[in-house]
Amino acid sequence: MTTSSPAASTVEGVDIPRVSAWIAERTETTGPLVFRLIAGGRSNMTFMVTDAAGRRFVMRRPPLGKLLPSAHDMAREHRLMSALADTAVPVPRMVGLCQDPSVNERDFYVMHFLEGIVVRDVEIGRTLTPAVRERMSRELLDTLVALHRVDIDAVGLGNLAKREGYIERQLKRWSGQWEQSKTRELPLIDKVRDALQSMMPPASPATIAHGDYRLSNCMMDPTGPVAGVLDWELCTLGEPMADLGGLLGYWYDPSDPAAGGDPATTGLPGFLSQDEIAGLYAEKMGVSLKAVDYYRAFAQWRLACIGEGVYARYLGGQQGSQDEEIDLESYKAGIPRRVERAARLLGLSLR
Repeated sequence: MTTSSPAASTVEGVDIPRVSAWIAERTETTGPLVFRLIAGGRSNMTFMVTDAAGRRFVMRRPPLGKLLPSAHDMAREHRLMSALADTAVPVPRMVGLCQDPSVNERDFYVMHFLEGIVVRDVEIGRTLTPAVRERMSRELLDTLVALHRVDIDAVGLGNLAKREGYIERQLKRWSGQWEQSKTRELPLIDKVRDALQSMMPPASPATIAHGDYRLSNCMMDPTGPVAGVLDWELCTLGEPMADLGGLLGYWYDPSDPAAGGDPATTGLPGFLSQDEIAGLYAEKMGVSLKAVDYYRAFAQWRLACIGEGVYARYLGGQQGSQDEEIDLESYKAGIPRRVERAARLLGLSLR
């Protein structure tokens, strides 16, 4: 995990004395606590917290400045990981959730640090052997299957959201967020949205839908297993195939360079192909892949809408100061490419 450095006596987004006291009331710590912004986050702000005895925690809070409605719900993330603590889905152990604005202005939660690696780029991927890469692919898929097999009611998440109309709700939500955050006109966004609405396949039985399930959103054991699934901000109840489409949307495949994947980590030898990932999912869940291209298209369209919001927040300075600043022009250019990929998957003209 990469963190910004050096440590500072003041950290943008953290009231160090009050947050330190809040953490100390809930778990064993030896002061002072040091907070460092973990670079690479594109939505909520994530901080490494270290005490004088070397104990490590992770704090999550929304980005700085004005927020879009319904976004960056810390309580939701905390509730989900707490509910999954005793399931087959590996998640970090929670310290607690704070919704008292007098502590840090915005809601935040703290969890215990997970040992492992986040395979966020090609350089990290190259440190792994092909055998470990293959195992990571399979373990990542097995963990997604485990998530989709969780009994929603048994873990207390039956009222997390509506179980029907997932795609309709998602189309409405992200169209609205596109309109609120867009920095330019992109007519193909609306064209793809309308096609997704009209071409919608029959829904699968509702499961927990992570909403952003990918290799770089999991803490991985260096030998291959998933140590913990992270970044539950977009999680809800709904269509499990949308999670598969999202995973494939981030999965670079050398046999299909147009499929995307950023960065191309999963193109390294050993990582399974997109077709192998999809086939394993279908086999383990007992489902058909007839509609998989629809969900791939939906994932690309949604990622374009989300990406525009991230781009707008960076322009507005809401992501804090990070050592690993993104190339904004390259990031901006990637958004229409995702929409074009979605259009092609749906058989639409790009005009």
